[in-house]
Amino acid sequence: MPGPPAAPNAERSRALRFIVCLGIVSLFADMVYEGARSVLGPFLQNLGASAAAVGFIAGFGEMVAAALRFFSGRLADRSRAYWSLTILGYGLTAVAVPLLAFALGWPMAFALVVAERAGKSLRGPSRDVLLSGATAQVGHGWGFGLHAALDQTGAVAGPLFVAAMVARTHHYGPALLSLGAPAIAMFAALAVARILFPHGAANAAPPAAPRTPSHLPRVFWLYAGAAGLLACGFADFPLLAFRWQQAGIARPSTIPLLYAAAMGMEGLTALGFGRLFDRYGAAVLSLGTLFSMAALPLAFLGGLGAAVAAIVFWGCGMGAQDACLRSGIARVVSMDKRGRAFGIFNGIFGILWFAGSAIMGLLYGVTPLALVAFGLAMQAVAAAAFLWLGRSRMLESGSPA
Repeated sequence: MPGPPAAPNAERSRALRFIVCLGIVSLFADMVYEGARSVLGPFLQNLGASAAAVGFIAGFGEMVAAALRFFSGRLADRSRAYWSLTILGYGLTAVAVPLLAFALGWPMAFALVVAERAGKSLRGPSRDVLLSGATAQVGHGWGFGLHAALDQTGAVAGPLFVAAMVARTHHYGPALLSLGAPAIAMFAALAVARILFPHGAANAAPPAAPRTPSHLPRVFWLYAGAAGLLACGFADFPLLAFRWQQAGIARPSTIPLLYAAAMGMEGLTALGFGRLFDRYGAAVLSLGTLFSMAALPLAFLGGLGAAVAAIVFWGCGMGAQDACLRSGIARVVSMDKRGRAFGIFNGIFGILWFAGSAIMGLLYGVTPLALVAFGLAMQAVAAAAFLWLGRSRMLESGSPA
């Protein structure tokens, strides 16, 4: 399926510069929160959390990050304060992550994880609306894939930075506190982006909100449901890391290195999946889901070699999600409703992510095999749904509300 018509060179160049500029902001932001996430499982375990608690915390954090976007998305559409909401959201993340170093127990760490995820939920829809205006000039899949690749550069650097600090101090606290440095760099890059692009990639301010918002198209709800099933069966990294440390498969300083490798795979594959999405549509997400399915038995039933293979497949699956999930929404929802659409989509995604993570944490306590079976079943249904949407080409132009 051909991509969007080529934009004039000046518009395309401006859009690319804006995507790169926001990508650099995300690079430093990912150094902060992905650096913390790389050790969250064993860090919580050291604070006395069980596998069920780790699964609950990881899932609940993702639910907050996604579910609150339902409200922040509506707020973005009504206020058009895209930059203000983006800056405030990044601010919450910059404060919450270094404070994890001072957590006296896992309940306190849980609260800070929720605060950090709330910041992500606040900025997400506004930033994605700004990005979607730029990606319309270069191809949604390619544009979001480029942003994801820059984003994942930070997601690799953060865990490597944390790994070096843990190897040096043999404690997680100093490593988490040191993430304040990239947080400062993040704000500097954000200030530059705001000054250079006060209205995003466009030369004029965004259009005023419509008096009576129309309904979202039916295909949006089908797409969001398929993505929710994928989220429900997707094992979050803290649970993977919990298993590897508990089973003695990886040392504390090795776990963030494994996460860095996963983030590297995510960044490398996001660009490719983005190009494929522009050409073939939603069916590409089926391929990405097959990769994440392969990671489950390798991560929870094998040894060190299987864990390394799981990292590769898990990262590929994340790359497909990063490049393609937002691109599908940009294809079928008009600009004036995208804040709400991104918010609702991420709300569904986050609630089902939380449900799946909590269930998998409980199943792990029974037997890892039950966890694997549950995750495979949920993702298989999602893959079939994406394949159907791709073949029916409903996602190319939407369907009636």
